[in-house]
Amino acid sequence: PHSPPATANALWLYQWAPLIGNGETDVLLSEDEDVSNMVSFSTAAVCGAIAVVTATQCAAFHSVSPILESQSPPGFGIKPAFTSSLCRSQGPFVTERETSRTELRMGLDLVTYLRTEYISAALCTNQISRDADTCLQLGTDDGRAVTFVPKTIRELITSSAESDGKLSLSARRQLKQQADRRKAAIVQYIDQPSDNLSETADESVDVVISLQAAEKMRENGLDWKRSVREAARVLRPGGRLLFVEQTTIDGDEYLEFAGNLLSWKDEDQGKEISEGEELYPVFECVGFDDVDLVITPHVAGVFIKSEEAGMTPEERKAKEAAEAKAKEAERSINAFERGLKKRKKKKKAKKGMAEEA
Repeated sequence: PHSPPATANALWLYQWAPLIGNGETDVLLSEDEDVSNMVSFSTAAVCGAIAVVTATQCAAFHSVSPILESQSPPGFGIKPAFTSSLCRSQGPFVTERETSRTELRMGLDLVTYLRTEYISAALCTNQISRDADTCLQLGTDDGRAVTFVPKTIRELITSSAESDGKLSLSARRQLKQQADRRKAAIVQYIDQPSDNLSETADESVDVVISLQAAEKMRENGLDWKRSVREAARVLRPGGRLLFVEQTTIDGDEYLEFAGNLLSWKDEDQGKEISEGEELYPVFECVGFDDVDLVITPHVAGVFIKSEEAGMTPEERKAKEAAEAKAKEAERSINAFERGLKKRKKKKKAKKGMAEEA
């Protein structure tokens, strides 16, 4: 059971199992497109579980990466032997390469990868309104968004977390592969950095999704905070920002920054707030929660762009005055209708009494 070929096969499955169903392979998971998303997650989870058990057995006779060992929680017991020279020499599938902890392969943290993928799919499925037409993804790196968003989404706009702002060939291939299979949203392949959505007009998008992209932006030299501001700019009033991101990125909390954003304009950043000044956050919080059962802390949440976002104090006062006037007019109309009903009722009663007499 602990022969070198078994070890090599176990490590290959451990490394690549999460990709099954994400468009990285050419395996058709389901003929029924409505359930393809659930099947892909079930397949990935089963393969991941098998790989974890097999890799645990094989790791007993090989060296263990100190990084992997330090990231495993107490009692977890998973020690995949990625550093074993014996494993690297066996089989064509295990190769020595530098692994980023934000790669979708997630060789360093399979647990967090599987859990955040499940949460991301559930969030997109349940929190995207059925009347939403356009969705933009921050940091598009594969084709999973095509299967995550509902089929009612007509257009999916891409952006890149790469330093050059361009979609990778792998991302383009996976997007096309998933779009051809699902036959739902039309993918707009746009080369634009996630922190500068220059190809997307103001207030032109119904939904923005950010799924494990902020940390990769930071690694590639992009400004993840500016990507949140850009999301606020392109969202229509009432549009939704859905995110599953690392709780803390380079010392700053994602949830705190997005929830307290007051303006998406660059010139407004860093302005001092005078005492007694009313604050109007760009986003209104629908709900958020920490992602449980993960090694790397993540947070998931839903924000709605305020109807008053981006308005000047004068515009807000004018809007409040108009709303108050509309309410007064509505009350007057309701009072008139109630009086008319009472007069008709009295007239009918008098007519009945006259007929009886």
